[in-house]
This record gives sequence, structure tokens and C-alpha cells, in this order.
Amino acid sequence: MTEIHTPRLLLRRWTDDDLVPMAEINADPAVMRWVGDGSVRDLERTAEDIERWEEEWDEEGFGLFAVELLGSGELAGVTGLTVPEYLPEAGATPAIGWRLGRQYWGQGYASEAAQATLEFALQDRGLDRVVGIARLGDHASANIMRKLGMVADHETTHPEYGHPLTVHTIDLTEYEA
Repeated sequence: MTEIHTPRLLLRRWTDDDLVPMAEINADPAVMRWVGDGSVRDLERTAEDIERWEEEWDEEGFGLFAVELLGSGELAGVTGLTVPEYLPEAGATPAIGWRLGRQYWGQGYASEAAQATLEFALQDRGLDRVVGIARLGDHASANIMRKLGMVADHETTHPEYGHPLTVHTIDLTEYEA
């Protein structure tokens, strides 16, 4: 089982006990503001998400981790890698992403989890490039991508929802520099 320990977090695969806390995170409009079409997700939709994330682990050898606080065991949210099938121009390049419950914002957890995920992608999984996709105006996510060393590559439009996106990139040589 793939697990990553950081100073404050455990990034791990999903368990049945994660469904309700992740559904609570997904039910918060502030959390979901920048995700997809911005709508909240119920328990059933969250279960479908987790099932899809686990399938991607099995198919791709990477996926989205459950983010657990080491001190308390609380589920803080999700981070990891996924192939952004909704954005054909990204091709098969994995995208890094994260979503944390509002009570965990502003404490550096997203940056810590994302840094560990990027290291996992480029060093452990041997990927040579990772993208990050953020909606225009999502300054918090863009800031995390800058902290990771990612650079804004180009702007595009979400093909389904029509909102503007910025695609950030980093490759192995930039990461190692």
C-alpha cells in the first residue's frame, strides 16, 4: 500500500471510514468554489469520486491520496495526481491537485501535501512532467503551484464549464534544479 509521511501528514489510500468526512468537505460551498462547476457534492457523489480515485490507482499506479493529520487521525482532505481527461490538450500528463476542509486552510497543509505528492510523482513514479490546473482567480492554488516551482504555461477554457483556466507545469529537470 502506498503511503507518504510528511512532518504533519499521512498521505494514504482510501478506506470506508473516509467517506463521511470527505462528503462533509465536499458539502462546503467555500471548498467547492473552484472545483468543477463549483457545486457541492453529496454522500453518493463523494462515494463515486473515491471509487474513481481508487480505480485510477489500480490503472495508473498513481492517484489521489486521502490526507490524514498525523496528530489526530482526522481526514483533512485529498491531494494527489490524476489524468485530467476533461482537458484534452494536457494529454496523458498527470495533474497535481488538492482539496482540504476549510478548517485546515492557512496552515500550510496543502503545500506540504502537494510537495510530497510532486516528489512522489517525479522521483518515485518516474514521471517526467506534471501539470497543475487552476481556475483564473483561484489565487491560493496558484500560490501553491508557485511554491512547488511550477510555472504558468498557458491559459485555456474549461471545455464543459467555460471558465478560464491557467495550466502550470514542472518537469523533472526543473524540479531537480
